[in-house]
Amino acid sequence: MKNALVWGASGAIGQAVLSKLNAEGWKTAGIVRDSLDTPQIADFMFETKFENPGDIEETAYLVSQEISDINFWCYAAGDISSEKVSEMAPMDWQRIITANLNGAFYAIHYFLPLLSEPAHIFFIGAMSERLRLPGLSAYAASKAGLEAFAEALGKEERKKRITVVRPGAVATPFWDKVPLRLPKDAASAEKVAERIYEAYLAEHKGQLDLT
Repeated sequence: MKNALVWGASGAIGQAVLSKLNAEGWKTAGIVRDSLDTPQIADFMFETKFENPGDIEETAYLVSQEISDINFWCYAAGDISSEKVSEMAPMDWQRIITANLNGAFYAIHYFLPLLSEPAHIFFIGAMSERLRLPGLSAYAASKAGLEAFAEALGKEERKKRITVVRPGAVATPFWDKVPLRLPKDAASAEKVAERIYEAYLAEHKGQLDLT
């Protein structure tokens, strides 16, 4: 049985990815910020503070007691807000950057020892060049930074496959946080999960644009 771990298991995409993996017979673990309202969708669920490296290091130890040699690792956590630079509080900027970029570094930094040598690492990015809009400076910057981070990581961990998934609009509650109309052709979280699993089977590397 293959092992998988998904960050952001309380979000729509994270839950869809876990559901797909469960259906394919994987042993799964999910990591969330708050487990109170999160369904037990994975074999093992863990709660941690994504902004706290010490908490993530402790979570890595707890995960290692239940699951190791992880073949599929996905960072689907994130956050978004819509505030102009002149109006955004520094703590709000930091929250978005941490959720989308710093958290991704903390997560992979402490979990690399638990990954199998040919593990496939997925980061949920965004088509950030399309999101350089008023109010989305923090989100666009963090997702652009995530792509650069993943590219450099791929050159360091050459035996692993690293994919940055760049979905277009996805019909999730994320859209409730921004004053943008959800496009009629928005993908479902389940469709995104299907494309991610197809990328795993195809041993994809690099950017994966979902349009």
